[in-house]
Amino acid sequence: MKKVYGSAAEALDGLLEDGMLIAAGGFGLCGIPELLIDAVVESGVKDLTIASNNCGVDGFGLGKLLDTKQIKKMMSSYVGENAEFMRQYLSGELELEFNPQGTLAERMRAAGCGIPGFYTKTGVGTQIAEGKEVKQFGGEDYILEEGIFADLSIVKAWKADTTGNCVFRKTARNFNPPAAMCGKICVMEVEEIVEPGELDPDHIHLPGIFVHRIIKGEHEKRIEKVTTRSREEA
Repeated sequence: MKKVYGSAAEALDGLLEDGMLIAAGGFGLCGIPELLIDAVVESGVKDLTIASNNCGVDGFGLGKLLDTKQIKKMMSSYVGENAEFMRQYLSGELELEFNPQGTLAERMRAAGCGIPGFYTKTGVGTQIAEGKEVKQFGGEDYILEEGIFADLSIVKAWKADTTGNCVFRKTARNFNPPAAMCGKICVMEVEEIVEPGELDPDHIHLPGIFVHRIIKGEHEKRIEKVTTRSREEA
């Protein structure tokens, strides 16, 4: 089965449709599938629901899909660093489903394991719990959260073999493994592709069974926020 494709547009061919749910890896600008995001923008697909920790920044990453008004709803845990995200939400142009960060990750991971829902204490007694089933375990309240079963996953890894076994690098792993697991189809972009057997089995973070299509490309690797201190006088 062919998994390696020549470009992001080629890898997404036949997978995109209006109104679909896409799970996207990344945290801030770290480990985001920027090439695949650009291809989604160029496709013109609209009314998307995106499950991702946040929505990039203005003009980069998932923020590009906000600029083109292709996103109908965000399922996120953080909305900072993106003025257009906040503007669209506050003006009623964008629907937002807030999730505690760990809950969002577990909703993806659970779906990837075929688990339709789970109970958690996170959010009990807050707005997060509104409209959700509450059940007691050991005399304490837990709320029911549903797994996120996405139509498509777009993720970023450091290195993969041609069968899809992959390695993430340091903090760029973040939401990528659970996002990859929860999609019916997973498309992954990487910096390097190797032959089967070249990756140490003990170093593989995500097995190829979850990955359906792979592309290799150059990545910008922006720094989201540069913080420096003034040089001290000699």
